[in-house]
Amino acid sequence: MELRGLGMLYNAANLFIDDHIRNGLGEKTAIYYRDQQICYRELQERTNQTGNMLRTLGYKLEDRIIMVCHDSPEFIYTFFGAIKIGAVPIPVNTMMQPADYEYFLNNSRAKGLIIHADLWEALQHLKERFVFLEHVIVIYESADIKRGGTLDFYRLLDRASKELDVAPTNKDDAAFWLFSSGSTGEPKGVIHLQHDMEYALNTYAKQVLKITEDDRCLSASKLYFAYGLGGGLYFPLGVGASTILVKERPLPEMIFEAIETYKPTIFFGVPTLYGAMIDYVQKTGKQFDLRSLRVCVSAGEALPPAFYQKWKELFNVDILDGIGSTEALHIFISNRLGDIKEGSSGKVVPGYDVKIIDSQGMELPPNEIGDLVIHGDSIAHGYWNLHEQNKKKFVGDWLYIGDKYYRDEDGYYWYCGRSDDMLKVGGIWVSPIEIENCLLQHDDVLEAAVVSIENDRNLTIPKAFVVLKDGIEPSKEKEEELKQFAKQHLAHYKHPRVIEFIDQLPKTATGKIQRFKLRELLKHQ
Repeated sequence: MELRGLGMLYNAANLFIDDHIRNGLGEKTAIYYRDQQICYRELQERTNQTGNMLRTLGYKLEDRIIMVCHDSPEFIYTFFGAIKIGAVPIPVNTMMQPADYEYFLNNSRAKGLIIHADLWEALQHLKERFVFLEHVIVIYESADIKRGGTLDFYRLLDRASKELDVAPTNKDDAAFWLFSSGSTGEPKGVIHLQHDMEYALNTYAKQVLKITEDDRCLSASKLYFAYGLGGGLYFPLGVGASTILVKERPLPEMIFEAIETYKPTIFFGVPTLYGAMIDYVQKTGKQFDLRSLRVCVSAGEALPPAFYQKWKELFNVDILDGIGSTEALHIFISNRLGDIKEGSSGKVVPGYDVKIIDSQGMELPPNEIGDLVIHGDSIAHGYWNLHEQNKKKFVGDWLYIGDKYYRDEDGYYWYCGRSDDMLKVGGIWVSPIEIENCLLQHDDVLEAAVVSIENDRNLTIPKAFVVLKDGIEPSKEKEEELKQFAKQHLAHYKHPRVIEFIDQLPKTATGKIQRFKLRELLKHQ
């Protein structure tokens, strides 16, 4: 239906939840969570109750609600309940410091906060500093906890109607925000529209993953990340499949246990986790049954070829590496089943256009490193309240990703690093990723990160920070061994001239290495 001034009505909750009831999937399991199996009918009822709860409290179109929720059914009820009434849910990282939540709440001007009780305990002392906040709705797991001026999520929910009319939104209304990970500077509020999830579903999930209602999805990346939101929420719900939610931190043993218990068919991980899971198997000698998996996915950082090869050897299942971003919502370049080039990000996902350009904006030929820009209809409306950054990042139809890439003659794209991470050695661009991947081929190396330094002649040279596997001791001999290993596998100007052993690498919450922090560390040495 189209109403004058409103455009064609569209609300994402219709597609991802309500349509499945109309299509006869009401009794099918939508969510596996601990010992619960929540069917689509119950998911719809709880989503409707959440929307009605919010409406009763006075929430209207475009009112913003910060979600600090574990990966749990309440996350999904809140996310789609808010969207269904036209309010704007903003899921944020559950592992931040109290001051970070003050930033999220005040920057977004959120009217409401929906938060799990254990997370509220660490935050409640700052309540008076939340300038725009009107309601704190706490998800309590025990009826005996003192509520101290907060509202009880389930007490309100259980009084609300299970019937809910959808708000008169259209496809270009704001549906939800995601905050960027803030790998440099403050996190930015990324505004996504009602139609963005459907676009990512129809391009990447359906065409690359070939997802169907018979799949079960498990995402180690949490739902408050763009990557996890797709893999663990709107991809499975978009096709009437099932999602498996794990509240706890994704440690190797826990993820192995979840795979064996719930038998997912699609697993979404990040390179750091794949490396840790491989190392866990090699250290413990334990065997795990991963035969339910038909495909694994990796994003967040480039997947080292060594991880892909070892995972395939151990479990006989492919990892499809790809690149996405919070601004693009999900993956737009990816390897495919039956079409994998190890170390590359793969080929462009149908529905997206990609260019590699120079500093003048001219498109580069194959094998020349430049800036990656993309075009596609899941790209965000823009950043909240950041006029100058919007002009630099969103240029016409194109999104500037901030990564350096090249494309080979066969159409595969190769990640070279963040634009500000690239090294110029002897006047030649060098990718830190290439050096890191080489070092990761060595049996003693768990992780590596490469940055540039100046030598005593003021020339730029590569320096590697290396995390060794458990039981391997740092030494001058080990440093020399790794240098010689790199020399044997890389062009002479690329090998790391200096290697420093480190206990752990600085990373964002999404697992991306923060090389700028390593550069800062060098300034104080």
